[in-house]
Amino acid sequence: MNILITGIHGFVGSNLVLSLKERHVLYGLDIVAPEKEGVMRTYSWEELEGIEGIDAIVHLAGKAHDTKNEALAETYFTINTGLTQKVFDFFMKSSAKKFIFFSSVKAAADFVVGDKLTEEVIPTPKGPYGESKIAAENYILEQLKVENGELKLQEKQVYILRPCMIHGPGNKGNLNLLYSVVKKGLPWPLGDFENRRSFTSVDNLCYVVNGLIEKEVPSGIYHMADDEALSTNELIREMCEVMGKKAHIWRMNKGLMKECAGLGTLLRLPLNLERLKKLTENYVVSNEKIKRALGIERMPVTAVEGLRKTIRSFTNCKF
Repeated sequence: MNILITGIHGFVGSNLVLSLKERHVLYGLDIVAPEKEGVMRTYSWEELEGIEGIDAIVHLAGKAHDTKNEALAETYFTINTGLTQKVFDFFMKSSAKKFIFFSSVKAAADFVVGDKLTEEVIPTPKGPYGESKIAAENYILEQLKVENGELKLQEKQVYILRPCMIHGPGNKGNLNLLYSVVKKGLPWPLGDFENRRSFTSVDNLCYVVNGLIEKEVPSGIYHMADDEALSTNELIREMCEVMGKKAHIWRMNKGLMKECAGLGTLLRLPLNLERLKKLTENYVVSNEKIKRALGIERMPVTAVEGLRKTIRSFTNCKF
């Protein structure tokens, strides 16, 4: 198949190229156009309307969640919503049969109510990142006929994929920040909080995209996560084991840590109430729907295997 991947030179795009290049002809759409093995050509955004002969589109390009909260809200909507509208309009007019939009679990919920986040949740995003992603989802759904929650298309298939935190060799994000802390031997003082969080190995993500492209999967919204959820304490232990270090996890009293975080909020210190909540909350995402759709019982890579691969890649990076 001829596949067009937007944001092809980013972290996920680069991994998709490695995964797809042996069986498909790949084209890119990006703001930069360096030569990449396995990519026939990278188009600029101005060239979009002239692209022909595409069978499937994977829309990755977007404004990532800014953990420092420095990005303007308008930027998220211009990129995450506006570009998605542009690419989806092109898809609907083109001969392409499949469209995969990379949204985010943050489009569904900023925090999880209950045991797991499923596709049945009524979206309640918080902040411009999640709000811009759900706006893009809604635009797609509005262009399609929706009956009883199912997308009804005659010749085209549309998938809205909502991954949770994606990681793998070459990524930049919260895992890198945590790794830099652990690498320095600094103690982790929040060991008394036993939270559970879902992650998405980029290898599992590429496997799912392969399945959506090559199999007959019903159109719809699908959450994406590894099979197992891990606590931050487990994550730190895995990091230390890979580095050959001893884990320093302090089980400081929860009440005391909340008081410290409250003080941090007043004094604008790194550990504040909002950051404490993010570091210690549960955020477990169900991947049952996508596994049923692909006809599999388990993802090919376990959560621990994927994280260890990511952590090993950090050893060659400078933080």
